[in-house]
Amino acid sequence: MAVFTEVSPAQAQALLDHLALGQLTSLRGIGAGIENTNYFVDCTQGDGHLHRYVLTLFERLTAEQLPFYLRLMQHLAQRGVPVPEPHADASGEILFKVAGKPAAIVDRLHGGHQLAPDAFHCEQVGATLARMHLAGQDFPLYQPNLRGLAWWREVAPQILPFLDAAETELLQSELAYQAQLAASARYADLPKGPIHADLFRDNVMFEPGEGPGRERLTGFFDFYFAGCDTWLFDLAVCLNDWCIDLTDGRLIEERAGVFVQAYESVRPLSGAEHRLLPALLRAAALRFWLSRLYDLHLPREASLLKAHDPRHFERVLRERIAKPWHALHDGAAE
Repeated sequence: MAVFTEVSPAQAQALLDHLALGQLTSLRGIGAGIENTNYFVDCTQGDGHLHRYVLTLFERLTAEQLPFYLRLMQHLAQRGVPVPEPHADASGEILFKVAGKPAAIVDRLHGGHQLAPDAFHCEQVGATLARMHLAGQDFPLYQPNLRGLAWWREVAPQILPFLDAAETELLQSELAYQAQLAASARYADLPKGPIHADLFRDNVMFEPGEGPGRERLTGFFDFYFAGCDTWLFDLAVCLNDWCIDLTDGRLIEERAGVFVQAYESVRPLSGAEHRLLPALLRAAALRFWLSRLYDLHLPREASLLKAHDPRHFERVLRERIAKPWHALHDGAAE
């Protein structure tokens, strides 16, 4: 999230009026992230209470692609998964236009990020991720993961001129490995459905609970990388962020074990999923290494934008190759 397109109070108020959401009291750009323009929107309604929303203007996604993301959020929210629900107008429309860009307004989740999670936080995220996967099984729309293998192959040649010899070798060899995996029968058998695909620590909210470090998860947000892919890839993305040492990319096995066990308390992994988890951990690391390289070397302008360091996910990828991790217990992969 960032501010690529400036929105005036009058433009925000026009959308609030259309949705009958009240009188604007505050409009503030959100500087985190790199894909869309986002604003915190506060307003008052007839009940006199403050109501808080997030206004998103979509900078890359098209009006044809956006219904998948917004309807998925609506679908999950209506099935009890804690995600921001898009607001609809009287005709049921949830996609609008603000400052010439496709736009939507969604509920703002309570709480804040937990950027130093422990096993307690991982347990909640793991179980809720599995609930989300199951709740999305009957979602009727389809869109592939737009940052999957096809995108990796497309952008890699654009990135290679910026890499040194060691980085080039790593990227080319891992792309070949992942392409071979994706073409295999064992990969084709993995369970699939809508996934978040970007569920990092800063895309989950917690609110204070009973005692320090006992925060309660209030929701997942920022679904604008979502697509249909293997559920295992979604799990791998989470493990590579929630369960690692940020200084060296090392997987913290105790925390990862808790995460997977919580996930399996809702949706047990198949034997094939257990066997392919090390490979999908590599795939998830490659995906974010590539996207960070792309954003660093081929950036777009924005009034609030800071590219993430791609070396972090290069370290993660090298760690996953050197030290494959298996979440085996009770003979699950036998």
